[in-house]
This record gives sequence, C-alpha cells and structure tokens, in this order.
Amino acid sequence: MKAIPPSSLLLVFRRTDYAGPVSSPSSFRLGVLGSGKGTNFLALADAISAGRLPAKLAIVLSDVTDSGILTHATERGIPAQFITPGTFRTKLDEAAESAYLNTLREAKVDLVVLAGFMRILKGEFLRAFEGRVINIHPSLLPSFPGLMAWKQALDYGVKVTGCTVHYVDQGVDTGPIIGQRAVPVVEGDTADTLHARIQVAERELYPAVVGAIARGEVQVRGRLARGFSS
Repeated sequence: MKAIPPSSLLLVFRRTDYAGPVSSPSSFRLGVLGSGKGTNFLALADAISAGRLPAKLAIVLSDVTDSGILTHATERGIPAQFITPGTFRTKLDEAAESAYLNTLREAKVDLVVLAGFMRILKGEFLRAFEGRVINIHPSLLPSFPGLMAWKQALDYGVKVTGCTVHYVDQGVDTGPIIGQRAVPVVEGDTADTLHARIQVAERELYPAVVGAIARGEVQVRGRLARGFSS
C-alpha cells in the first residue's frame, strides 16, 4: 500500500460516531477552560440557549479559585471546577495536566474550548485531544502572537487588527486558523478602547466558529482550515 504524504492528509473534526450535522444539542460536548471573567464563555452559553450553537456545555474548568468563569457557570447550573495548576507560572505541571485530562475525559468532551485560559498547553494534553483544542486570540494572527496582542498592534501602528480562532498546537498561537474578524484601529484609540472593541468581535466570532465545528463543517488540510466563513 502506497504511503500518503502528511501534507495530503485531510482532517475533518468530528467525534468517532458523528456522521452528519448535530441533531441534538447534547450530542456535541464542550469543555471550557478559563482563568478570568468568562465573557467568551457567556457568549457561548448564550448562543447555546438561543439555539444558535448546537452543543452542550459539559464542564467548565479553571486554574483560578475565584474566577468569574466559575461563578457564571455555577449560576447557570453548568458543572464547574477549580483544578490547581501546580508549581509553574505559565503551564500546568504533570499532576495538574493529568487532573485536567481525566476530568475532561470523564465529561466525555468532544472539543476543548480555551476562553482566556492563561496556561500554555503542551505535550500529553495536546496528544490526548489532538485536533480538538481551539483558542481565540485578540489579533489577526500570525501578527502579534503572545500576551497583550491589542497593545502590540496599537504600538506597532497598524490600521486594522482583530481576533482569530485557531486550533492549538505545540507552538504559541501558531495552529491552523479557522476564522478571523477584523477590527479597525481608530484615531485616538487607547489600548483599553481597542481591546474593548476586539472583545465585542470575539463574542460574535467564537460561538459562530464553534457552531461550524459542531456541525462538522470545518476541515483542515495541512495549515489550511476550510468550512467557516467569517
């Protein structure tokens, strides 16, 4: 049998028993990880409640005991849990990674959605959920990866920035791009005013992208993700 070059492989994200559009909101399960206020989580929850996102919020996890995302999830009756991140400042230690993985597996999560989760995921976590972890970043990647991307963009002097939803790989903000939303930089913008407008775009873009993935519309070949139109 002739080997297929990796560059020609086609990845269609769906759970193993998924053969078409989601017929029930409970059939596609989301695990949301966050460290902060939970505004993008609320956008996902509202989209599900309104019937725009065919998915179920199966579990919400945070590395911050008093994070807003845990409070919002608890108020909505969604399973929510703090898991200590361990000894490192910017990533999960081995024991914490195992705890996060076990909790997500027990919740039968189809897609891991990062919503302001301030820990870099690598190694075993990404191998366990390969092609099933997404993130939203406040710039038009590949420009301005890393922290405070809106301030990077403003300081650089760009006229347009925005937000990007991408798959998570072993790099930092380097995975295949699924969808983007442009946000103009206007005269007199500060880092705070620009960031606020980017956050509005994030709350529109993220549920739309997750919905496209849930319906089996997103396909990835190499670095090219298709099936979602911003």
